[in-house]
Amino acid sequence: MERLVILDGNSLLNRAFYALPPLTNSEGIYTNAVFGFTNMLLKIQDEIKPDYIVSTFDRKAPTFRHKEYDEYKAGRKKMPEELAQQFPLVKDMLKLFAINSFEIDGFEADDLIGTLAKFAENKSIEVYIVTGDRDALQLASENIKVVITKKGITEKEIYDRKRMIEEFGVTPTQFIDVKGLMGDASDNIPGVPGVGEKTAFKLIKEYGSIEEVYKNIDKISGKKLKENLVENMESAFFSKKLATIVVDAPIEIDMEDIKSKEDYDVEEIKKLFFRLQFKSLIDRLPKKENDNIKKEAEEKIDFQEVSSIGNLEVAINKLISKSMVYITSHINNETNFSTLELKNIVLSTQENENFVFYIDQLLSEDSENTIRNLKKLFENGSIKKIGYDMKNTYTALRKHSIELEGIVFDVKIAAYIIDSSKGEYELINIIRDYLRTDVLGEGVALEVKENSMLGLLYEKLNESIKEFGMEKLYYEVELPLSRVLASMEEIGFKVNAEKLEELKSKFTSEIGKVQEEIYAISEENFNINSPKQLGKILFEKLDLPVIKKTKTGYSTNAEVLEELSDKHPIIEKIIYYRQLTKLYSTYIEGLKAVMDEKSRIHSNFNQTVTTTGRLSSTEPNLQNIPVKYQMGKEIRKVFEADSAECDILSADYSQIELRVLAHAAKDENLISAFKHHSDIHTKTASEVFKVPIEEVTQTMRSRAKAVNFGIVYGISDFSLAKDLKIPKKEAKQYMDTYFERYPLVKKYLEDTIKSAEKDSFVKTIMNRRRYVPEVNASNKITKALGDRLAMNAPIQGSAADIIKLAMVNVYNKFKENKLKSTLILQVHDELIVNLWKDEEEIVKKIVKEEMENVIEFSVPLEVDINVGHTWYDAK
Repeated sequence: MERLVILDGNSLLNRAFYALPPLTNSEGIYTNAVFGFTNMLLKIQDEIKPDYIVSTFDRKAPTFRHKEYDEYKAGRKKMPEELAQQFPLVKDMLKLFAINSFEIDGFEADDLIGTLAKFAENKSIEVYIVTGDRDALQLASENIKVVITKKGITEKEIYDRKRMIEEFGVTPTQFIDVKGLMGDASDNIPGVPGVGEKTAFKLIKEYGSIEEVYKNIDKISGKKLKENLVENMESAFFSKKLATIVVDAPIEIDMEDIKSKEDYDVEEIKKLFFRLQFKSLIDRLPKKENDNIKKEAEEKIDFQEVSSIGNLEVAINKLISKSMVYITSHINNETNFSTLELKNIVLSTQENENFVFYIDQLLSEDSENTIRNLKKLFENGSIKKIGYDMKNTYTALRKHSIELEGIVFDVKIAAYIIDSSKGEYELINIIRDYLRTDVLGEGVALEVKENSMLGLLYEKLNESIKEFGMEKLYYEVELPLSRVLASMEEIGFKVNAEKLEELKSKFTSEIGKVQEEIYAISEENFNINSPKQLGKILFEKLDLPVIKKTKTGYSTNAEVLEELSDKHPIIEKIIYYRQLTKLYSTYIEGLKAVMDEKSRIHSNFNQTVTTTGRLSSTEPNLQNIPVKYQMGKEIRKVFEADSAECDILSADYSQIELRVLAHAAKDENLISAFKHHSDIHTKTASEVFKVPIEEVTQTMRSRAKAVNFGIVYGISDFSLAKDLKIPKKEAKQYMDTYFERYPLVKKYLEDTIKSAEKDSFVKTIMNRRRYVPEVNASNKITKALGDRLAMNAPIQGSAADIIKLAMVNVYNKFKENKLKSTLILQVHDELIVNLWKDEEEIVKKIVKEEMENVIEFSVPLEVDINVGHTWYDAK
């Protein structure tokens, strides 16, 4: 039997929209509903393999039901703009799949579904109605199956007449009668007041229809129920009429027109998927005989394998005669310096000469000759090189004393600064996004094909960099920074192994002490690390207010503990205990695990991860050592200078984000405070609390500090009140007074949000973009998040631009002056240098000058420099 699939367009898009988290592409277009709908479409095509397929949609025009009943669907919320903008995209996609869509004024999509389904059934075609709406169940029959999507879009239930009777005890037709009695709040169908779902089903199971219910009204027990039925008889019959799906809507149906077609243009669909960034769906598209992808897969790119010293020199001599070389590398364990290995490097030229150098084999055969030959190419800066992920290649080559020179473009960094919201930047996905094509193959053959795309990627990405005005950001900051990070990774930071062992004992002792204190307060021993056991102690034994529950019991997460912090002394102990145990596992045991044989740790610096532009580090993460508690600060004592002839220098920007805010807002009052080297928090306290500076108390200053930094992060009066543990009214007063004193700050923040609403992105002082589609969300919580991101991203991102450029300049100055001192770490607004004592004067001068004069600014950038033998001492 032939099969027809009918897609309930409105229902499926609604279901997908609310089931999936907000997704946007790099243009800021919402795509979650389209993604869910398409995912379901491909799944249905795979599973059902329909001979015919069609989609239906509602129209905005009133239907015959609206004309008969003004209140029909009244009170329904307006469709969110984030969903509305996705309907045209789905309709475009359906056209590309050669799937017809039906919609007609005066009728709902349900009526078109009913008409199509009955028409096909009469032609002995099996029908599958795919919807999220149970109203369609009334259409089920032996040959009409209703596929109800559940759990969003990932699961489904299929109903025919038999399944309906088994599960609900009524026939599909009787389902209309049930709805007539119980009504439908979502469609504003009145039904009979006081008759719910359970009663409606019971009545129809017993009497068979609304008509029979009223014929037997005297037999119905329950005085109130009988009264309601009698008084609302007209409403019951009218509701049944409203709930009945029309099966003879005036549409012309030609089965030939809705046949499943196999000759649609897969390439055009791929272009749409690339635009919407549906990478996971591309591979699920069918492969066509005439598909360009198949053609490309059959095209063989020749390459020469370089795995012996004999052909190494020949290949290198060919390459060093070229003006441009393209580089990709295969690196094992790239997040751990100690075990990082360079397996192979793919090198190609503009003349399509492709070489694969098997580095591990070459090094094992003749390390000296291998390194000497590779140096001829890689250390020749006159040979321009375009590559992918050059930071890791720099690092890997440095392990063999090879300095990579001449890098003019890195496609991974370029893709990141063009759109920092993607999270990962695999080369194959960058090719998909920007060249709108797939690369097929595996192993070395795939690596060679990817490498062959670097020239085209350079053209595309460089074009976007110019279009977005990011030349300075890319060529003066991000691209050279990758060399700096590779240097920092290779040098590492020395750890005093003996002190680490001492600290281990200290932590063990402190953890034990706090554990006993918790046991004493709770008057019993229990597993503090078990949320279930801790929940029983807090909410049952100590009777603290329950803040949040999960499927497994009480929530005891950080947010809950913070809310309970003033309710019982045990809470502070538990927070401290968790901090200690986390520090112990991450930095006591964690440092030992990644320390090399020279007692150095080599953190991996991630340049293409954060949406703000800040760096992050892993294995270990040295940027998040909490210093709220003394035990957190103690960890910095184990990081020390390289030798007795060295010290650690810490150079920290003073309040850089507030200075960026002053500059961006052009607020003279704020600018003046920094120009006069005022203590900005004391000055703000004086303004907010309207007292002379000399009368500002520590509490006032602390609260003003919270306001200052809260403004930068787009804090609300509610959040400020929570942070300071003061009434919301008082917090609002602080903020209102702040904005009265600094009116241009308020204007700047408001203008930034307006700009984000218009463009869906905000920019830093160097034109780094942060996409914030959330600012246009109809959901208030999502919109508030978008506003906060829009306000903060230009400030935090500009601070990142500044510190990164300072790093590059400091690194270059050290090289230029042939200094032994080296940059070894960056932590947010702080640079850490391994300082040779005999270079202290010149290093301090270089660091201060380069950091403070890194950019032309209306506000002075001030740097605090401290020196000590350990990182702790240098703070």
